[in-house]
Amino acid sequence: MAPEPEPEDGRELYALLHLSPESSDEEIRRAYRQFAQIYHPDKYQDPQMKDVATENFQRIRDAYEILSDENKRQIYDIYGMEGLNSGLELGPKLNKPEEIKRQLEELRRRKEEEKLFVHARSTGSILANISVPQYLDGDGIMGGMGMSSEIELPVSKQNTVTVGGNLVVNGMTGSGAATAVLRHQLSSVSSIDFMATAGLRSLIGVQTFRQISPNSTATSGIALSLRDGSVNLSNGWSRQLSEDTVGNIQLVLGTESNISVGWHKKDEKRSAAGEIKFGTNSFGASAHYTHRFSSKSHGRIAGRVGSTALDFEIGGGRRISEFSTVRMLYNIGIQGVTWKFELNRAGQKLVIPVLLSTDFNALFVTGAFAIPSTLYFLLQTYVVKPYYLRREKQKTLEKMDSLSTQLTEARQAAKKSQRLLEPVSNRKRNKQQESDGLVITKALYGNHKKVKESSQLSEIDDNVASQVLDVTIPLNFLVTEAGQLKLHEGIKKSGIMGFYDPCPGDPKLLLVEYIFHGRQYKVMADDYGALSIPQDIHEI
Repeated sequence: MAPEPEPEDGRELYALLHLSPESSDEEIRRAYRQFAQIYHPDKYQDPQMKDVATENFQRIRDAYEILSDENKRQIYDIYGMEGLNSGLELGPKLNKPEEIKRQLEELRRRKEEEKLFVHARSTGSILANISVPQYLDGDGIMGGMGMSSEIELPVSKQNTVTVGGNLVVNGMTGSGAATAVLRHQLSSVSSIDFMATAGLRSLIGVQTFRQISPNSTATSGIALSLRDGSVNLSNGWSRQLSEDTVGNIQLVLGTESNISVGWHKKDEKRSAAGEIKFGTNSFGASAHYTHRFSSKSHGRIAGRVGSTALDFEIGGGRRISEFSTVRMLYNIGIQGVTWKFELNRAGQKLVIPVLLSTDFNALFVTGAFAIPSTLYFLLQTYVVKPYYLRREKQKTLEKMDSLSTQLTEARQAAKKSQRLLEPVSNRKRNKQQESDGLVITKALYGNHKKVKESSQLSEIDDNVASQVLDVTIPLNFLVTEAGQLKLHEGIKKSGIMGFYDPCPGDPKLLLVEYIFHGRQYKVMADDYGALSIPQDIHEI
């Protein structure tokens, strides 16, 4: 059985009421009464203090309402606040914890199924051929057009349906096809596809996939043409040759039998691929290389040679947003000189090849490459790059300002909360001093490294003050009448009343110096670590 997920909020509700996740109902009620006496708004006349008390009282009341409700507490313990806020409601109260757990798992399964259906993936492309020579001869500028679209719909964890179609128009003629594929996951290493295509090439087929070893996979398929009854058999093998290189072999037997051998290599900076293909009626070879100059720009070189193709392509592209990339390519081949523009956006692609000339005049060929390349680099150097640098700098500054504002507000809230705790904290401290009991003399919480540095100083240095918080007051408040202090394991300390997280994402440490029976002690605890004092092992 899979382990239960841990809430991502560090069990803040338990931290607010200073409780263990195993606390009884009576312990929860006792903790709530203790904090309610401190934070009840009616105790304060000063408007500012009353506002702070009201805010904190609402927090502890909300925590109590959840932890004192058996159903809500069960949800919170398993899924955290996200579970309570996302609609995981149990309805009528159930008597047995097993029934609660069973209904929770059922509700969670439904949520996962809903997410599964929402995550349908759609891809598509539009190809618009533009011909300048054709236009100059008095004909239309459009040389042809093609469209294709595909949507993948998960129907269960094991089954996925993919539906697609394409349409091609060239002059006065056109063709189209519709395709449907059902993929069934047989196991974690194998699957089977059932496919059907209707249109110019109507066929039905089956293809299987299997991972035959950690580094090798194999595919095998059969397709039957509904027009002439011909049968095509296909087999493919791929193998991981190295950490970033894959080799493959494909064999097809049928009306157009062929065999192809290829490889593909990809790492963070570059990707390259090549293929050689021999068939009964044709042969060819192709290769391409892409180099990433940065996370946003790349260059590409490609070439094809064979019985039906001979061309060379060079160009590059740039990511203009999180989901969008533009690319411009220069192609010279059998058909002539072509510019190709591409726009990719979240699985959708627009491709516009512009045939410039069918002649191979050396001056024209050179100019067609040099002019746009020069314009691109000038635009990149003097317009695009400065613009993106300014925008990234602005985004960074905005994020820093937002985080700084949030941390400042959280620090102010923690300080205000400490002001409300201070009178009771001082009374407890004085009472412990009179009985020679436990007195917290210094407590710091924050950045792991900065807290260690500050442990040698009598006062917090200004350079680390923003990453370290003095929590002496709230810890003295939590000392029991018996002269003990216990912080529970697995509960993030920033959720304790009077605390906050001064350095989100960084490792944090709690330093505590205390006096007990006239002797001095010192201890450190990690953010989620348990702490129980006094202990002889802490004596300085």
